[in-house]
Amino acid sequence: MSDPTNSKRTITAEDLYNFELISAMEISPDGAYVVYAQQSIEREDQKKYSHLWVVSTLDGNARQFTFGNQVDHSPRWSPDGSAIAFLSNRADEKQFQLYIMPFHGGEARKLTDLKGAFGGYQWSPDGSRLVCQFRKTDPDILEREADEKKKKLGVVAHHITRLSYKYDGAGLLPKERWHIWTVDAAGGEATQLTDGPIYDEVSPTWTPDGDSILFTSNRSANPDIDYDLIDLYLIPADGGEMRVIAGPEGEKSHPAISPDGKWVAYYAMEKRGEWWRNNNLWILPLDGASPARNLTGALDFDISPDVINDVNGGAVALQRPVWSLDGKTLTFQVGRHGSSTLRTIDLENGESSTLTPEPGTAGVFSFDREQANMAYFATTMFDPGQIRVTEMASGKTRQITQINPWLAEVDLGQVEEMWFKGPDGNDLQGWILTPPGFDPAQKYPSILEIHGGPMAQYGHNFMHEFYFLAAQGYVVYFCNPRGGQGYGEAHNKAIWGDWGNVDYADLMQWTDLVSQKPYIDTVRMGVTGGSYGGYMTLWIIGHTHRFQSAVAQRVVSNLISMWGSSDMNWRSQQLVGDPAPIDDLQTAWDHSPAKYLNTAVTPTLIIHSEEDHRCPIEQGEQAYVTLKVHGVEAEMVRFPGEPHGLSRSGRTDKRIARLNHILRWMDQYLK
Repeated sequence: MSDPTNSKRTITAEDLYNFELISAMEISPDGAYVVYAQQSIEREDQKKYSHLWVVSTLDGNARQFTFGNQVDHSPRWSPDGSAIAFLSNRADEKQFQLYIMPFHGGEARKLTDLKGAFGGYQWSPDGSRLVCQFRKTDPDILEREADEKKKKLGVVAHHITRLSYKYDGAGLLPKERWHIWTVDAAGGEATQLTDGPIYDEVSPTWTPDGDSILFTSNRSANPDIDYDLIDLYLIPADGGEMRVIAGPEGEKSHPAISPDGKWVAYYAMEKRGEWWRNNNLWILPLDGASPARNLTGALDFDISPDVINDVNGGAVALQRPVWSLDGKTLTFQVGRHGSSTLRTIDLENGESSTLTPEPGTAGVFSFDREQANMAYFATTMFDPGQIRVTEMASGKTRQITQINPWLAEVDLGQVEEMWFKGPDGNDLQGWILTPPGFDPAQKYPSILEIHGGPMAQYGHNFMHEFYFLAAQGYVVYFCNPRGGQGYGEAHNKAIWGDWGNVDYADLMQWTDLVSQKPYIDTVRMGVTGGSYGGYMTLWIIGHTHRFQSAVAQRVVSNLISMWGSSDMNWRSQQLVGDPAPIDDLQTAWDHSPAKYLNTAVTPTLIIHSEEDHRCPIEQGEQAYVTLKVHGVEAEMVRFPGEPHGLSRSGRTDKRIARLNHILRWMDQYLK
């Protein structure tokens, strides 16, 4: 029943301008402070700025550390805690550089003067150097930028020679590759340690003695074909020959070296080309004296912090495991049952325990020097993210930030979590969001939301889109059908090579269950989703007429034409069985929503970004034209200059326009 005394307002599309988002954080070596990057949005020019803040772990007193119309991000404390390194574009909007700023006062000092892109970086154990993942700008781009006439004329042609030549959000990839560099912390002298035209070296980390650097690289004969043949390599910190740290065949990432320098922990899947497998935690001796050991394989959970959201500023990200000081345990992230938690595992007996509470999403985390305190980024369904600190001895946790306090004045509605049985007796988890002022005696229109991936999960993270639709009087319901992560390998594998079968059955079972709620108007039901969720939205309208409105976003419609046009390239064939469409057209077509759209009658809005390289816009165009030709009420909204992730990280005015188009379409057919 609605509460007449409730004076809170409801959320709006324009509230996207109000969110301030934490993108990175790290606790100081002495455990007294946490530095973090906080992003805000300027409504007038649509620009997103980011500044560094420092908050006391004792009393939560926060102060802004950097200022100006720029982006400062990725802060890292020096080992002695006297300074903070960070990346900034304050000198050139288009070029980030490394800066170092004294913690107790003084100006930021520009450390590098490089042309290119920075990836991850780390301080050396003694604080004298930093190791960076860096990719130089292509020479032809530098030449064009230096010549005003050429710069004005722009690119004449793109000459492409590699198989994997583009990536969503980045566009066409440069010819230069990611390599390992060191930078002197005093004078800024930069030294390139690795080079080469076809190999990337990424994720560098120091050995505890500072003498060597470990990184990952694919050194196979054809890395674009054998994309998951990634191994660990060690190179002297002053340069020299690298050597491979041989482990089981397959993709490896996020290496971390034990305090005694004898072991490396890393993440990997057990087999090549089988994306449905859990990401597991492995350890491997650096001297190769014994084989690698999978520490989490028997636990059937996925190492991932990913719970889908549309406002987190990047602080929900996979990071390296962290060794205990005695080298006996490791801390890492696990995604399970709509939450992500921080867990530890004992290397000797394999016992694993949870450090952070459920439900919720634990993102990036760090320990102080003595590992007495752990800071981590945490979200809930009703809070897009705060920093918490746990005292390790007592287990006591406290929140030390108060980001987005305005949300306390907003009524977001109520969420009911449900576990239910799927059509094959399988366990499924879902949530029903009821509108602010909900009256169970009334009948409400509803919207089924379907997540992307499909190897992802909905759950205990903040979804502004859901609350926006609920604020307009809709019941919004969502679940995690088979094919996603967080429920074990069997759940994930269930649709491998067979999209549109049991996943569709799970979603219809969920819809049947929600339809039985007395407050649901079974006539006024809508469906929407993006990416794989867009695929399923199209699949649904081609297989049932129960929904009166559909919004299909950044869709997959035709798996034949998506082959080679997506930035997944030829690998998209693995989603529905390994044969390429040229060798097996029928399988790709049978699993394509376009095959079934000639039976659709549901009014459908297609939303697509014009710079989407994951699901190219031709996928949306095909769906739109097919629906129009067959007499279905259909419209298409295209967003120029935006990539696949428009709903999460696109320009704010375009994100608002997208939400309003979804609402307009649903209102037109459900109200």
